[in-house]
Amino acid sequence: MPKHSKILVNPPITPSVILDISTRYPHLSGVNQKVFAALLLLLPCSDFGVAQDVFSDQIQPLFQEHCIRCHGEKGKVKGKVNLLEITDLKSLQADAELLEEVLDAIEYEEMPPEDEPQPTATQRIKLAPVLRKLLHEASADPNAVPQAPIRRMNRFQYSNAVKDLFQLNVQVFTLPEKMLREHGSYFEPATGKMPDQVKVGSRPLGKSQLIEPRLAGVAAFPQDLRAEHGFDNRGDHLSLSPLLLESFLTLSRSILESPDFNEKTVGIWKSFFAVATDPGGDKFLESEIEGRLRTFLTRAFRTPIDEPTLERYKAHVLTRIADGSNPDDAMKAAASAAIASPRFLYLYDGASQRAGEVINDLELASRLSFFLWGSIPDQELLDAAIDGKLSNEAILTSQLERMLDDKKLKRFCDSFPVQWLQIEHIITAVPDPKTHPEFYFAKYRASMHMMLEPLLLFETVLIENRPVLDLIDPDFSYRSDLLKSWYATGKRGSKTPPTTIPFDRVALTDRREGGVITNAAVMTMTSNATRTQPITRGAWLTSVIFNDPPEPPPADIPPLPEKPDSGQENMTLRERLDAHRKHESCKGCHAKIDPFGFALENYGPTGIWRDEYENGRKVDSSGVLFRKHEFDNPVAFKDAILSEKELFVRALTEHLLSFALGREIAPADAAAVEKIVFQSSPEDFAFHTILRELVKSRPFLAKSNPVSSTE
Repeated sequence: MPKHSKILVNPPITPSVILDISTRYPHLSGVNQKVFAALLLLLPCSDFGVAQDVFSDQIQPLFQEHCIRCHGEKGKVKGKVNLLEITDLKSLQADAELLEEVLDAIEYEEMPPEDEPQPTATQRIKLAPVLRKLLHEASADPNAVPQAPIRRMNRFQYSNAVKDLFQLNVQVFTLPEKMLREHGSYFEPATGKMPDQVKVGSRPLGKSQLIEPRLAGVAAFPQDLRAEHGFDNRGDHLSLSPLLLESFLTLSRSILESPDFNEKTVGIWKSFFAVATDPGGDKFLESEIEGRLRTFLTRAFRTPIDEPTLERYKAHVLTRIADGSNPDDAMKAAASAAIASPRFLYLYDGASQRAGEVINDLELASRLSFFLWGSIPDQELLDAAIDGKLSNEAILTSQLERMLDDKKLKRFCDSFPVQWLQIEHIITAVPDPKTHPEFYFAKYRASMHMMLEPLLLFETVLIENRPVLDLIDPDFSYRSDLLKSWYATGKRGSKTPPTTIPFDRVALTDRREGGVITNAAVMTMTSNATRTQPITRGAWLTSVIFNDPPEPPPADIPPLPEKPDSGQENMTLRERLDAHRKHESCKGCHAKIDPFGFALENYGPTGIWRDEYENGRKVDSSGVLFRKHEFDNPVAFKDAILSEKELFVRALTEHLLSFALGREIAPADAAAVEKIVFQSSPEDFAFHTILRELVKSRPFLAKSNPVSSTE
């Protein structure tokens, strides 16, 4: 049995689970709640399957009655889904992606369209656990484990890895993508507490934000772009062309040849570069160099160095010394070659004997360190892996806790939340200066303060191990003087520091404010120069908060005119969009995303609350979430989201898992994601608990790189 097999056992049906089931499905009796909970939480290790007659008795009749009119009948195939091709249980289970879509449509009432006949509540309740069981069985297939792709380090990871490898006390090169700049040392995760005031800055505040000690003469390679609905560490975006490989070689030389790369900035200078004068002949020198290279290359390549590779590096150093180079320079040449080597640049798992095989300890160490620290493992983590101890669950948990207490966790905060929230879009936000003059001051914009608020919230929830639901509806926030005035009066106030900005922790008494949704940054970046964009806001919410990004709009649909057409001057924005949206192919997506966008319509283009439009019409922010939670204002909308809290936690978990593995989430991950959500529920979805369960999950601990057949 694999080491990690115990993480796949079925979770117990606890009273809290029954309570949750009874809350969501109050019409079920107590006995049926327990039965439904048991069915809902079945995991892949179960030793029984779904009977074939379920397909003919339940699934196929539901398809015939409610689905094939749009998905198969008379050649009509919406969304490229033809359910007439699904003729039995096996053909349904063979398409895990379709199976997941059908499950979501049933469970969250996404389909059929509202104007079509709907399945009864009883039909949905009976069918959802059956479909979930089918999906879990598909996930249990070892061949279904998606491969964590081989990928090179992105720019952020390369900079961190080089800094850690050489123990530099300066930056390798400037990273403009770091949106939140720490001034002072407020980020102390080991304390478990964020201070009441932090001093921070942001790159758009000016070039002064990039003035920091760094290696002279070292130029960074271009920033790696974020994948659509993903992150900048995705394997399918991180190729390595011959030209880029040559650039890495040039970069590695510039690092080691920088005048600032010396005994004052390099922590391993004495232990690696400063080879003592030969006191006992060539044998001593060779032995000393071999020992130093063995330690260095093992750290650089994240695995004990093999003897042939060690011999090549040692021969290179000795040859240079024999040709007249001093030992320091010869060791620099070897180090330069190491950080330009594919073995340093690439993140990959070794070949496996079978799909779904458990990764080894060294691979686990790298997954952990690049996930949370954006860098190579430190010596303690690497030693635990080399000793074969890291896969022990107790030691793995202990190492995770240590990593969460380390200041290098700041790199996770510098990378994940910015991309998850897509907050970089606010840099290009340019509200109309005539309509919103207070947004601009000197050569700066209020957005520079706005973007820091949700990022500081994320750091606080992580450091203090708070429930991740605080990301949606916290009772506190961090705000500068500008933001305090902005939310209170719609004006920026008199204190607008251009560089280092004090942000104070403030209690929130108005639930219309705060969280990663209802903050000025998100409201501003999802608006254009003159008005809000409910569709953009709705798409952002479905993508970020529920990890269900909509399809791109049809190419033949023109945008909504900025100014109302003749006769529409007295319409609300909702009425104008309803009139504009007549295309049949728009109906399905807009039925899903529009309620999200209009729920936030009380927030104007710069995040300021409004009750009326400029034409005097009242703002209508009412809607229905998932066809069952009615709301008429943003606070009720938050309550609706929190009533489906597991769905938000599941989506956040999927984002985290995608970031950790450098790939898209697949249907085969569904059972593991639900297990993480379930296991973190008794601890109120605390952030550290979710991370702990994630690193113990099957996708994080498995690989699928079978040796290619030569037959």
